[in-house]
Amino acid sequence: MLLLFIFSLVAYLLGSLSSAIIVSQCAGLADPRTQGSGNPGASNILRIGGKKLAGIVLLGDLLKGWIPVMLAKLVGLPLASLAWVAFFAFIGHLYPVFFSFRGGKGVATALGGLLALAWPVGLIGVLSWGLALFLFRYISIASMLAAVVTFFYVFYVYSFPVYLPIFLMTVLLIARHFSNIQRLFQ
Repeated sequence: MLLLFIFSLVAYLLGSLSSAIIVSQCAGLADPRTQGSGNPGASNILRIGGKKLAGIVLLGDLLKGWIPVMLAKLVGLPLASLAWVAFFAFIGHLYPVFFSFRGGKGVATALGGLLALAWPVGLIGVLSWGLALFLFRYISIASMLAAVVTFFYVFYVYSFPVYLPIFLMTVLLIARHFSNIQRLFQ
């Protein structure tokens, strides 16, 4: 239990490092929370800073989810604990302690955590995201659909202690996209 607490705390703190804000500062751009969509994530950095910076942010956000889960896996934490570690990295991205609790939507951080948790879960997420993007042409719709598809895969394959944190991530990810949903309906 102590190890789970330690890794969850580390995951939250690592998740709280906003790749978008850090990359923007290093590149001399304004805070992404004040530009474009106002979201500190790779999609907004793509709009305001270009492909190269967006790629760096995407990689940084993926690693924030992947690193703590892989470290927890290396010390032998069980699968359910790994899912909670991924959840806390995701929460760190959404509510970063280092950036006034104003974070992003968490898609890449969630994916990084899921890839480390079990690569087939991450692969389902990537494939469903790509298919949804191809069909609907909206990153937000693709992200929400991928989260739902991934949750149902986890629900089908794993037990309650594993799918509970994934369910919570899915609900929060969809909630964070609420403004996108409203704009799409308009």
